[in-house]
Amino acid sequence: MTDDPRPDDWIRIGAAASALGVSVDTLRRWERDGRVRFQRRGRQRYLPAATLAELMRDRHRDHAASGHTRLAGVVLSVQRDGVMAQVELACGPYRVTSLMAGAATDDLGLKPGDPAVAVIASTAVVVEAR
Repeated sequence: MTDDPRPDDWIRIGAAASALGVSVDTLRRWERDGRVRFQRRGRQRYLPAATLAELMRDRHRDHAASGHTRLAGVVLSVQRDGVMAQVELACGPYRVTSLMAGAATDDLGLKPGDPAVAVIASTAVVVEAR
């Protein structure tokens, strides 16, 4: 690929499978069928976050949100500063950032590559482990 996104925009195949609700074997099958194209780095397969977003959008297009808007995604980063933490998610075509208590990130065990759900209520975004 000539226009490689930043390294932090690449999602490992396992995290992509979790975010999509499919198995790693399914993603490998999709690759063989030409439905998705992975970048190989060493022995690991990576998917650009934008491609994951497109797959998630296509896969979840028919599901209606109830109550709060829920965006399934993958944790890109967790930056902790004292009692607060900033969690960045790739959710479909969106990049979502949540400011939350650092203890909550510990309780959820959030780390880059983990599947997670951004729950959006009014102006607040709550991150929920999947």
